[in-house]
Amino acid sequence: MPKHKRTWRHILQRVLSLVFSRLVVTGVLLLAQIAWFIFLFYRLSDYANWINGVGLAISVVMCLALIRQDSTVPEFKISWMILFMVMPVQGGLLYLLWGDKRPAVRLRRRLQRAEAQLAPLRTADPAAQRLLEQRDPRAAQTARYVRDFAPAPVFDGTAVRYYPCGEAMFPDMLAALEGARQSIYVESFIIGMGEMWGQIHEILRRKAADGLDVRVIYDDAGCLSLLPLNYAETLQAEGIRAFSFNRCVPLLNLVMNNRDHRKIMVIDGRVAFTGGVNLADEYINRLTRFGYWKDSGVRLEGPAAHSFANIFLAFWKAHCPREEVSLPPVPEPVTPPGADCLVQPFADSPVDRETVAKNVYLELINQARRWLYICTPYLILDNDLLTALRLAAKRGVDVRIYTPGIPDKPTIYLLTRSYFPCLLREGVKIYSYTPGFLHAKTWLCDDRVAAVGTVNLDYRSLYLHFECSALLYGGAVLEDIRADMARIQQESAPVTLGDCRTGFVGTMHSAILRLLAPLC
Repeated sequence: MPKHKRTWRHILQRVLSLVFSRLVVTGVLLLAQIAWFIFLFYRLSDYANWINGVGLAISVVMCLALIRQDSTVPEFKISWMILFMVMPVQGGLLYLLWGDKRPAVRLRRRLQRAEAQLAPLRTADPAAQRLLEQRDPRAAQTARYVRDFAPAPVFDGTAVRYYPCGEAMFPDMLAALEGARQSIYVESFIIGMGEMWGQIHEILRRKAADGLDVRVIYDDAGCLSLLPLNYAETLQAEGIRAFSFNRCVPLLNLVMNNRDHRKIMVIDGRVAFTGGVNLADEYINRLTRFGYWKDSGVRLEGPAAHSFANIFLAFWKAHCPREEVSLPPVPEPVTPPGADCLVQPFADSPVDRETVAKNVYLELINQARRWLYICTPYLILDNDLLTALRLAAKRGVDVRIYTPGIPDKPTIYLLTRSYFPCLLREGVKIYSYTPGFLHAKTWLCDDRVAAVGTVNLDYRSLYLHFECSALLYGGAVLEDIRADMARIQQESAPVTLGDCRTGFVGTMHSAILRLLAPLC
């Protein structure tokens, strides 16, 4: 066949694939429903007064319900109150669709039952907590909070390796998967067809055929345009247990805010990986979208890895309550070298009443004495975090925040930059990573404590997503993180007030963006 015919056939296949993709079909069906509702309201214009009265009553009820909620963040309340004022008839309906967490009550109960069933299997290391109290009493207070309210204990005897990018972590992930003897658990916000997932998938398929317990969880919205419809069934046909979290269906009455943003890979309950790296080619720079993709991750070997197995299986049990699950055997502690760090893996849920990830970040800010370095792709702060960062800089802490130089979402990028002036004026240093998109979620506090995980510094991660991270207390791995932070700074441009929009129009635009931030 001539080359030009092959090219045109390839283009046609790509176009047809896009047109009939699940993302496009879902979008078209949603638009069709919106058009139908508009038509319906037009046809019912004779009953406009009655419809307006019902809509207004719903808005008043929703407004009162929002006011009486003690657990709701003030910024959320203010944003929704303004929406109720601007759209008094439609505001209540919008809040029912997108703002009310009550549809997640059933999920919360399932998670509570699953965690209660797996609690007796959860391992603990009281000696590690006592050791941390001796080494660093202030950090031990943070560890105690996470232990009691995540709940997730701190562990000794775990070897930790830090990865400054996805392509450095990928070969070790493949090697660990190849070495699996009992079980493989994979949980990812994004899975995309390509080289990375292709190699991982091939290993999972072989291991499942060999009789290993292989399980995969992926977020349906995160993979909406990347995986075929019902891809979990394809994996199940290969012997891989799988499900997609919170499936997207084209109905206007969805509550789609709660997403599974975790990235967890656990092999035999002995080795675990987490960080910002999803299972798609841009995360290992096989595909270029926004310049160089800068990420981070960690590998845990030892008892702390077993804690991630518990986190994964609790989530699995909540969605498959009739299925019996059992944790792999607890691994023996790893002897030095590489095990000089105390490790505390933890997870955060948006459907409980404890904002663990946000509180951990507040703890790191408040206990910083000399410096605090933060890598985050998004910087969308509530008043608590904004005040804490500014106060840390005022008391003399060297606070540095590293953000992307090339945005992946232009509106969120503008929203991120809207926080720069108020931080810069108080002495916080901000840097823009010029080679591309900085996707790492890495914190370093005084070379005493670090956090590496999936938690962005924005409303979605802190309030709406299922997240996970690993707190690292002391050890040589913190030197590796510090070295990576130094490399990031060398490749970043400092942001000054002159780079920000500080005029009347610019500040008004920023204020409006920040007002709407909790609704994004």
